[in-house]
Amino acid sequence: MVSINFCGIHFCGLEQSQLFEEVADTRFVVTVNAEFIVKASHNLKFLNIINANCATFDGQIPYLFARLFNLRQHFSKISGSDLIYDACDYAQQHNKSLFLLGGSSRSNALAVNKIQQQYGIRVGGYSPPHETYPFAVSHDQVILDKIHQFKPDFLFVGFGAIKQEYWINDHLDFLRQQQVRLVVGCGGTFDFVSGQTKRAPRLVQKSGLEGLWRFLTEPRLFRLKRLLESTRFFSVLYNHHIALGRKHLL
Repeated sequence: MVSINFCGIHFCGLEQSQLFEEVADTRFVVTVNAEFIVKASHNLKFLNIINANCATFDGQIPYLFARLFNLRQHFSKISGSDLIYDACDYAQQHNKSLFLLGGSSRSNALAVNKIQQQYGIRVGGYSPPHETYPFAVSHDQVILDKIHQFKPDFLFVGFGAIKQEYWINDHLDFLRQQQVRLVVGCGGTFDFVSGQTKRAPRLVQKSGLEGLWRFLTEPRLFRLKRLLESTRFFSVLYNHHIALGRKHLL
């Protein structure tokens, strides 16, 4: 397994196929984009969660810069929006199950239905009412009961950045007890799977402009805030790599 240190984050460098390999413990995958890197740069708790688990490159621009700084190492970009389809393929071939937690009730239900129809696998889902984290005990218990009843092999959590990682981290022991093999924080993935939101064209994704494309096609305030925050990635990059590199040369 390749280990890459980039912007203060330890990336595991696993290929997608390796994420589904049998391991003794529950594997917690954090798909890291530019927004995550910015948040982790001033949120030690979030940074520690990422570094304690399996971080993969989600954002195209961080991935390209990481490749530039690690020319001799091979590693892939693995986003939650792509990983869910690989999980479905694996589940179909190996008789595994999938559970979708989060997203809007409509997106969740449509995503579950589409996966079931396309892959014919055992798949379930639950969209809890919106609540700030940490959740109320009663609210959280309903979620845990749903997972306990379904007992999924793979769990995808779409609560959005930080909130989903906090929830997964706080419930890792429970997920281990339920023998969940793989848990992934996947943001708005269920909107894509359900067809509620259209992904950017492949060329736009490859160019690293997917965030801008989403804002232009759906100009909402929260998307603008996320886009502006993501641009701070270049400042984090400079502080962690370029500035440190210059100091070593002096």
